[in-house]
Amino acid sequence: MEEPLENELPSRFEKFDQLVEYQDAILSWKFEDVVDAETRQQRTKVLLNVEEIFRHYQEQSWLLDPHLEALVLPVVSGLKEEISRWMKSGSTDVPYHSTLSDFSFVLYQYIKCRGYKMIVRFFPHEVSDLTIIVDFMKRLQPVKGTWLWSLRYTNLLWLSLICMLPFDLAQFDEESGSGRTASLIEEIGKRGLGQSGLERDGAALLLSRLYARKDCVDRMENFVAWARDIILDEKSFFSSIGALQTLTEMMKTAPAEVITPHVPTVLDLCRVTEADTALMSNAVVRKLRVKLISRVGLRLLPLQPLFARRKGKALTAIEEQASVAVDDDFDVPEDIEGILEDIFPAIQDRDTVVRWSAAKAVARIAERLPTEFTEQIVNNVLGLFDIHTAGLESMDEMSATAESTWQGACLTSAEIARRGLVPSQELPTLVEWMLKALSFDIRKGAHSVGSSVRDAASYVLWSLARAYEPKALEPFSEDLSRKLVTVSCFDREVHIRRAASATFQEHVGRTSLFTDGIDILRKTDFFVVGVRRNAYLISAPQVAEHDFYRPALLDQLLSVTLRHWDVSVRELGAQSLRRICEVDLLKLGPECAVRVRTLLNRADTTDIHGALLALTELATAFRDAAASDDLEARRQEIFSYLADVPVEIVQSSRNELVTAAACMLIAASISRAEIDLDTKSSVPHWRKILDSGLKHRNSTVQEAAASAMARVSALVDCSSIVQRFIKDFRAGTPSMQQSLARLLGVLDYDAYSHALPEAINCLLESVDKKSRLRMANVEARRNCMTSIIQIVATIAPSLSSHISAEQSVALLEALITGLDDYTVDERGDVGSWVRMASLQSIVGFLSIMFEHAQSLPDLAAYLPPDRFHIAVAGLLKQGVERLDVVRQTAGECLGRLMRAPSPSVEDPHRWRVHGDALLRELFFTDADTSGWQDSSWLFPRAVRLLEIKEYWSSVLSGLLLSVSSRTDSTQRPVSASLVNYVRGLPVSSDDEGALDARSLVASLIAHARTNLASNSVVIPVLQLFNVLLEADALDSLAEDDAGVETLTSLLNIVSRGVDKLKNVQRILACMRTTINLLAIPRLYESAVTRLPEFLAHAFPKVRADAAEYLYLLLQSRDLDRETDDVEEILLETEWLSVDVRIMSGKAQWVAPPDSHYYAPFGGWKGFMRSYGLKTWDDDDIYEGKQILQGMKDGDKYAWEEEQKEKAAAARK
Repeated sequence: MEEPLENELPSRFEKFDQLVEYQDAILSWKFEDVVDAETRQQRTKVLLNVEEIFRHYQEQSWLLDPHLEALVLPVVSGLKEEISRWMKSGSTDVPYHSTLSDFSFVLYQYIKCRGYKMIVRFFPHEVSDLTIIVDFMKRLQPVKGTWLWSLRYTNLLWLSLICMLPFDLAQFDEESGSGRTASLIEEIGKRGLGQSGLERDGAALLLSRLYARKDCVDRMENFVAWARDIILDEKSFFSSIGALQTLTEMMKTAPAEVITPHVPTVLDLCRVTEADTALMSNAVVRKLRVKLISRVGLRLLPLQPLFARRKGKALTAIEEQASVAVDDDFDVPEDIEGILEDIFPAIQDRDTVVRWSAAKAVARIAERLPTEFTEQIVNNVLGLFDIHTAGLESMDEMSATAESTWQGACLTSAEIARRGLVPSQELPTLVEWMLKALSFDIRKGAHSVGSSVRDAASYVLWSLARAYEPKALEPFSEDLSRKLVTVSCFDREVHIRRAASATFQEHVGRTSLFTDGIDILRKTDFFVVGVRRNAYLISAPQVAEHDFYRPALLDQLLSVTLRHWDVSVRELGAQSLRRICEVDLLKLGPECAVRVRTLLNRADTTDIHGALLALTELATAFRDAAASDDLEARRQEIFSYLADVPVEIVQSSRNELVTAAACMLIAASISRAEIDLDTKSSVPHWRKILDSGLKHRNSTVQEAAASAMARVSALVDCSSIVQRFIKDFRAGTPSMQQSLARLLGVLDYDAYSHALPEAINCLLESVDKKSRLRMANVEARRNCMTSIIQIVATIAPSLSSHISAEQSVALLEALITGLDDYTVDERGDVGSWVRMASLQSIVGFLSIMFEHAQSLPDLAAYLPPDRFHIAVAGLLKQGVERLDVVRQTAGECLGRLMRAPSPSVEDPHRWRVHGDALLRELFFTDADTSGWQDSSWLFPRAVRLLEIKEYWSSVLSGLLLSVSSRTDSTQRPVSASLVNYVRGLPVSSDDEGALDARSLVASLIAHARTNLASNSVVIPVLQLFNVLLEADALDSLAEDDAGVETLTSLLNIVSRGVDKLKNVQRILACMRTTINLLAIPRLYESAVTRLPEFLAHAFPKVRADAAEYLYLLLQSRDLDRETDDVEEILLETEWLSVDVRIMSGKAQWVAPPDSHYYAPFGGWKGFMRSYGLKTWDDDDIYEGKQILQGMKDGDKYAWEEEQKEKAAAARK
């Protein structure tokens, strides 16, 4: 796991004033305040700001120390006052976000940041406070609310502080109730023990201090009995943890006369706990049990360690400590042996917290025992390393279950060593085990275990540097220095590299035994090794400059790193090996190549892969070094090593890593001589390897095989091979098509022709929509786009001699066509891959043409200006589309094009981007182009691109796609930007080519009309119209005759043939446009007659959405008409009903057509009443509709008779 570079940490409490401002605002709140929702929201924001300040200083909390008194005292005083107000109010409830909870929340932030021990110093500690806090906690106990935990916790801490004051609790008892106050406090504490959060910690602290009082000693026995009952009760899980936590705290702080009488009972309680399987399955319980047992043991031993510790200068061995020994001859209590027997299994516990507690417990007890007993403990701890290694030849064979044992043993050894308790005769054994522990990395499935062991081993060695004189460590200094350096540079985990670096630094600073220690420390310090890549590729080669450390680094790489389970580690290891060998390539390169070769014969493909990577790097180093016959011979020799790998392994479809590495090795080591030898080559199957790599389904393998073919193409003519691949791969699987497209672009066409015309034709046909040979696979088409520019870049120095002007134009056309690839599958908009590749290729193509314009016979023929501007228009379109990554790519490409120098030809202005000054003003005022993916930054600027008349059609198309986006982060900014822009447009303009509202609307309508069959075109246009109509951006057209005529044509488009449409999204867009046009007074009559098409539609969703949208419009717009009845029917009707007949009648009621039929009756209501029909009855509405239809049919019959009479008269 990699760790990002650390942010700059503060050096002082810079936000003091800001915190005081927030805190003063909070303290001004009162319990009696009436708080509405808006005020509550403001207060919540202030509290979150306070929390954020404390979070900022969490890792450097000591910066608050000079200000704590000034900060904490007002909060504590305020909380005390609010408690008094609440008590006086007689309330029995604490509302959510009351001042009590708010003040305690702020106080808890101080405790969280700086620790309760530091903060409780500023709590009130007067005897008179006892009554207040006890009464408050008593009344608070029944109150329910998860938000009260911080209030209870802070008050429990306050009460625990008061319990430490030397006064008699009996003075607060009533005459009739002796011991009542102590009982109340005890009851409060026991209730808190049953909680699962910090309240339990506060309650345990409270009870431990209560029972330590002289006037409450007699309650201790009852509490231990109560704790035993709680533990035996299976239903009191949290209370059991609290009871153990209380006893643990008491054993640490209570006087000896309080603890000693209860030691046997407490030990028995620990055994009862151990017998409870359910309790012991919890890591917290096991940790507390270990702490409790160890603290009981410490109470049985002398209070001080037997050997006085000398800070800054420890002793060389146990024997030399006799001069400062207190008393090494006393009888060790019998219980100590049993206690140690209980603790030692915890060293191997499955949870680190338990092992850590056990390690400290063993070390603390050993510190208080005579020398003989201490040595026995050390021997037992070191014996733990033998448990999983007995009979094994190497650590690789060790079981993964050994991790917990080894880490526990290391932690215990570290705690013992830190106290200087390891005898001199055991130091060699301890160091030997630690050197092995630093390499503890056992494969377990798809990962490995052991990082905790390596971390703990570093802690052991760090402790040795602090606790022992250099003389005692001198025999091990060479092995330690080499091992720590290798771990600092090559361990996979960042915290292990840093731990090893810190240990190395400790040894250098305290012992000065490590060779070139200061210089090595500078190259492998804590921060340098924090990034894995830096550690491998910078620190390790720098350390390898020292002859003393170089062998250890190489051994680690060759024996461990190249065989590591993590692919990325193997890759970095191979690169690091190359850089180290480059220190002395002539000597180290061949030696390492021979050693790496041995890994090729291993059965594990991981070893083979690592070896192939290393050989590839070495071959590359030989090739890149200064010309030397010896190095060239070594490179060819490395190629022959490939024969050691069975071809079945290389070509296996499951071993893609090995196949890719083999192809890379061929690319790095192939020579003309080996190619000419053909089947007599030292690796006769190398062509088969490349063929299988090119046919492989994995893209990484394809890339490796293509790079190898590129190297071969630089040495010999591959025309026949290319033709064979085109024939075989074009009709092959999608992966083969991807490989072919990738291969055709990487060949060295400048060295040999390699059937270039056939390659170009293949690429063009593969992306041509009209060709039957077009590749259906998106990745293949993407690779084709990339290959086109690769070919052009390869032949650029002699472009005109390789391709004709017609071919050049065809290539550019193909790239431009790629910008229209909007393929969508289950993965999403996969066509964006093609578009991005096309964007990059287009800019590369244009840049190459500009750069080599002088060498071309006619730039206009190779790059026609009209095609150039079409390409630029495509760039701008992609720059305003909906996908962030596409816009960012387009922005970067456009920036490259704007920075490209003009072609050195006559009339270079023909290839000048139109509106380049505006583009630079909007987007390229500096070199940063990251804003293109930020919608809120881009679109307010991008809409001004519509001012460039040569490109405005393409820009508008891109904006339409963004408006139709379902992503709010794109749709909202572009919609708002277009609305603001259209509002600023004039209705019409006399300037030729200038954009105005009328021409914009007409262009949008024309765009939709010419593509009526394409939903992907019509829907975005309608969505844009809806955005503009909803924002009243087109109101200026309502008074313009030509504008109204244009909007009328829009109404005809959206309301014609609605019943024939099948796409629901398009129907809904048409519906919204129709309803929005109601707000245009001159279109109201036309639009209202179209509403039944939607309100009576066959799709229930369309009916319901139409009714809802119409209702919202009537509510938000003033149409100068009475709409109360319509709104009522819209709300009361169940538009999702399946009865289409009823819905049709309702639609007639909402938007009745043919008003001239019922006008004589005073409107629709009068028409219905005249026939005795009820306007609210569905059946009557339907009957009224039938009568109306009959009237229409009668008029039609009369008109037909009249026409017949006229025709007869004309014949006479």
